[in-house]
Amino acid sequence: MGEQRNVTFPQTTVDEYAALGVDLEALFSAGHLGTRMGVKIVEASADRVVGTMPVEGNTQPYGLLHGGASAVLAETLGSVGAMLHGGSKKLAVGVDLNCTHHRGARSGLVTGVATPLHRGRSTATYDIAISDEEGRRVCSARLTCMLRDLDPGTPADVPATA
Repeated sequence: MGEQRNVTFPQTTVDEYAALGVDLEALFSAGHLGTRMGVKIVEASADRVVGTMPVEGNTQPYGLLHGGASAVLAETLGSVGAMLHGGSKKLAVGVDLNCTHHRGARSGLVTGVATPLHRGRSTATYDIAISDEEGRRVCSARLTCMLRDLDPGTPADVPATA
């Protein structure tokens, strides 16, 4: 997800993953896609995940933020929340993403905030609000992730999104 030096994780989460030798910043990454799009996670817990993404470089032909870019930000933030909810023994796999685009953005940063709607044993659903720098809603999204048991043979660096 590009630079993530300002990510804040709950200490219990840091301790849980550190005991497993897992790098949280690498684990909760959107990989190459997030890096190319400039996604940065600035706060992360099962209760709230906040991230930013620049509009520049993520636009459609009319110069507006691409709806797919909003979807990438939404799925990344919701997946991070679902993984933190599931804990180190679960893998979050996105199964449903719904995005409603309310207004265009032409410049600056957009900020997404993911909060849980449902956190169960086998699924987690997050509401993601993406806003422009003036605080105006650009996109409303909802992501549901299936929480699968992590197989003992699965590497710990499996990404948070499917």
